[in-house]
Amino acid sequence: MPNKKLVLLSPSLGPGGLQRAISVLANYFAEHANREVYIILYGISKQQFYPLNERVQVHTPDFDFKNKKRFYYSLKTMLFIRGKIKTLKPDAVLSFGEYWNSFVLLSLLGLSYPVYISDRCQPDKSLGRVHNWLRKVLYPMAAGIILQTTTARDIYAKIIRHSNIEVIGNPIQGFVSSEGIDKENIILSVGRLIPSKHHDLLIDIFLACYEPGWKLVIAGGDVVNGNVFKQLKAKVVAMNAEDKIELTGNINHVNKYYQKSKVFAFTSSSEGFPNVIGEAMAAGLPVIAFDCVAGPSDMIDDDKNGFLIPLFDQKLFVKKLSLLMNNEQLRMQMGAAAIESIQKFNPELIGQKYNDFLFSTEIG
Repeated sequence: MPNKKLVLLSPSLGPGGLQRAISVLANYFAEHANREVYIILYGISKQQFYPLNERVQVHTPDFDFKNKKRFYYSLKTMLFIRGKIKTLKPDAVLSFGEYWNSFVLLSLLGLSYPVYISDRCQPDKSLGRVHNWLRKVLYPMAAGIILQTTTARDIYAKIIRHSNIEVIGNPIQGFVSSEGIDKENIILSVGRLIPSKHHDLLIDIFLACYEPGWKLVIAGGDVVNGNVFKQLKAKVVAMNAEDKIELTGNINHVNKYYQKSKVFAFTSSSEGFPNVIGEAMAAGLPVIAFDCVAGPSDMIDDDKNGFLIPLFDQKLFVKKLSLLMNNEQLRMQMGAAAIESIQKFNPELIGQKYNDFLFSTEIG
């Protein structure tokens, strides 16, 4: 009996939590689930940032998207997606990206292949009038919807009528071991440099509770056409803090920072499911994060494996971060609890959940 075919669709495979999750899932299906795995990469950038198993085949358009003729190239991209799906004849299609799921559903309208969608944004986030309307009209046509948190499911139940909704968190790779690594007095934050991550606020928080010998490392780079890195660099210089704060830009291997850091700090105000929190916890780091609508609260058990801070409560964030910096026993205790609690997001367990939902059969 031939292996079942799975097609994953994404506008990007560059740096980012969504792209890492797609890569981990693609590798799981290729290595463990006995599937033929294809990725249709249809966005402007064709960069592949994370490693993929050699059995995963990536298909990209043979043309470059030009914004000056946006409507024309959007239609051309839709035809490319539709043509590839008809050629590959998959047993299941899985689309990622809240702004792009409707685009994929429109592209495949009328075809018989089951199309599942993974919606990963903060669930109460407005995508704008047009996208909100498209989501309300098109999402019910999907074979199934995957959401990342119970909060997202509860919110979507009021917006979209669908009988096949599943909550599956992101796969978190426990690839980081700090055994034998000398820890440094580093507070780490990882993520794309976009306004909703509020790295400027994190800089203020760190300097407000600065202790001699400690350092803040912000690992991540700008998105396409972004200039947040330049703004943050200027802020660090203006505050005479170059010796206290490191901005790494985009890096391929963030592992070493997880290994040698002591605390993970996260000031994002809009999340679906933040991979970097899970990765930090897998590395045994206590995490302090703003309690935005969804994401951190599904991972952090307040006062046990980290701290959840009410959104934008800067004073409490400073207080709790200072506590972690000055209490090694608390860091060790929370770090151990973090490793234990994050096991439920093991890539094989999450991959199995995806497999069961998409194919409704056991692996084999």
